[in-house]
Amino acid sequence: MRRLACSERDDWRSTADQTGFDFHTIDSERYWDERACYAFTLEEIELGIEAPTAEIDAMCLELVGCAVDDEDMLRRLKLPEAFWPLISESWHRDEASLYGRLDLSFDGRGPAKLLEYNADTPTSIFEAAVFQWTWLEQAAERHIIPGNADQFNSIHEHLIEAWKKLGKQRPLHLAGATEDIEDAGTLAYLEDTARQAGLSTTLIDIEDIGWRDDGSFVDLDDRAIELAFKLYPWEWMFQDAFGVRLAKAPTRWIEPPWKAILSNKGMLPLLWEMFPDHPNLLPAFFEDDPNSARLGASFVRKPLYSREGANVALISQGIQVVERDGPYGAEGFIRQALAPLPNFANQYPVLGSWLVDHTPCGLSIREDENPITGNTSRFLPHAIL
Repeated sequence: MRRLACSERDDWRSTADQTGFDFHTIDSERYWDERACYAFTLEEIELGIEAPTAEIDAMCLELVGCAVDDEDMLRRLKLPEAFWPLISESWHRDEASLYGRLDLSFDGRGPAKLLEYNADTPTSIFEAAVFQWTWLEQAAERHIIPGNADQFNSIHEHLIEAWKKLGKQRPLHLAGATEDIEDAGTLAYLEDTARQAGLSTTLIDIEDIGWRDDGSFVDLDDRAIELAFKLYPWEWMFQDAFGVRLAKAPTRWIEPPWKAILSNKGMLPLLWEMFPDHPNLLPAFFEDDPNSARLGASFVRKPLYSREGANVALISQGIQVVERDGPYGAEGFIRQALAPLPNFANQYPVLGSWLVDHTPCGLSIREDENPITGNTSRFLPHAIL
């Protein structure tokens, strides 16, 4: 694994605009950054990233199978008791998952370590699936990278096939905060892949979803929402006014309710309890667990619910080294063993390993000068050389 300086394509911004990548620059700062790329060997991809991703996903599914009917586990995750039946029933009905992203620490030398699982509402999929592939092709053509370079990236094709399985000829609604430029871009891309799979689609803002007296959720044209992809976290849905109607509504949600278990940082200590000393896991404990003292004075403190690194703190030798501000933490915290991200040219990369229909199929890389990845961290492409 190497970080290589690269020449930029002169027309990358216009190319991004033409492909609908509207958020390549955020607040006048680069989000997409091709002044460097990360290079891997095929062995590093297949054995260091792809295989561990599949194994971690299998462990996660085993965890869900135990947790859905275990009141102690659900209580430790601080999931609202009123929604335990919804979560359990979605699992026992085998409601399908579309995608997810494991965030890994990996330096090409030791085993990849799971930092967290973006299991419910992962973004950055358009730039991972489409725009970095465009970069690969054009960079090879323009001799920026070797002509035989490849990429761990079949996300697009896997999404189309997954939609075919999920859709079953039902109309699909895609909902989220459409005024957010990144969320809107993610929804637009996923809608495009669903259409390529033959589904009829409707894009709707999450706040425009209504309901009928018969218990159905409906869109602005009073059409029942049978199948809905939501770029909106389950913990927010549980708290919203329409949350009390979720259990009786016939809508099938993507991601399904059982993903609320895996999108919770509390899954990290639960995984460690089930699979202690697994080479791809870091020791982790709930903060109120006396066993958390085993981590000593150096650890990462994470809220049970957190997004984009908010309220995550790095503690080294009892001193808080860095923390990202945010609104999370009321439900409690976990502590995870401190595994510093690798340092490449004073940049700290986090690898996002993508799963579509539980199949590892792509890689995205976010880097930052800050060892906690946040919403302003830059996206860099990768290549297999």
